[in-house]
Amino acid sequence: MGVFLAPMAGVTDLPYRVLAREFGADLVVSEMVSAQALVYQNQRTLRMLAIHEEERPCAIQLFGHDPKVMAQAAQLVYTQVQPEMIDLNFGCPTPKVVKNGDGAALLKDPELVGRIAAAVVAAVPIPVTAKIRLGWDQNSINCLEIANRLEEAGVHWLTVHARTREQFYSGQAQWEWIAKIKAQSGIPIVGNGDVFSPQAAREMLEQTGCDHLAIGRGAQGNPWIFRQVKAYLREGVLLPPPSLTERITVALRHLHLKVEYDGEGRAVREMRPHLAWYLKGVPHTAHVRKELNTASSVQEVERLLKQLL
Repeated sequence: MGVFLAPMAGVTDLPYRVLAREFGADLVVSEMVSAQALVYQNQRTLRMLAIHEEERPCAIQLFGHDPKVMAQAAQLVYTQVQPEMIDLNFGCPTPKVVKNGDGAALLKDPELVGRIAAAVVAAVPIPVTAKIRLGWDQNSINCLEIANRLEEAGVHWLTVHARTREQFYSGQAQWEWIAKIKAQSGIPIVGNGDVFSPQAAREMLEQTGCDHLAIGRGAQGNPWIFRQVKAYLREGVLLPPPSLTERITVALRHLHLKVEYDGEGRAVREMRPHLAWYLKGVPHTAHVRKELNTASSVQEVERLLKQLL
């Protein structure tokens, strides 16, 4: 039973994946990478493939809708960085991805989903996994058919975010569908959606019978969740939440990893949402959160965080 870091655009970049592994994530998955942009040799996209030795095992997630382009991109990923796995995105709900026929838009075409997966499986010598949602909307839930096609295409396992595209991240994840997919599948199923605590992790496992868990939003500003979930599932122990000192120490470590990877300007800018997540629920931090949103140097961020101590 593994506890994985789910892929999230703008969140699961290399620095955060390194942190998640340090806190016990068994596998980390990259932000989604455009297959088309890789094949066109877009430099910024190629940079997204970087993998640090400390974060392995790591999967690179690809999105796209052309089986040939997806297969070429997968080969390129494999030759450049040899990740442990390649993950296929059939679940991203964002309008700019969907309007090009990528991500969750592919749920409307199960036959094409199967062809994409089969092409990528044939293209690389490493396991290929996939991530889906339940369907486009409540009236077109077709995850059972999609799961069948992916299994037939040879995917190694399937991650199911138990929401429709139309739900985005609202409402409740419909875990009963994970159970239905698990009941019919001959491959491992990874449950995803609404795991924000160790107790929720256990509930998902008990209710769905899934083989592994993938944690997405529950890990934002909260790499501790991997350690907490594993201690609870394996030993029945509920670890205490991190203290303010711990939160700030880890936030600063995250910042410094980001600076090393992205340079100061970009790192400070892209850390803003992460810093807000690290301080979420901490009393009397509203003013600091507001100032962090306009901070433009590492020195300024360090000063603001340290004044909370």
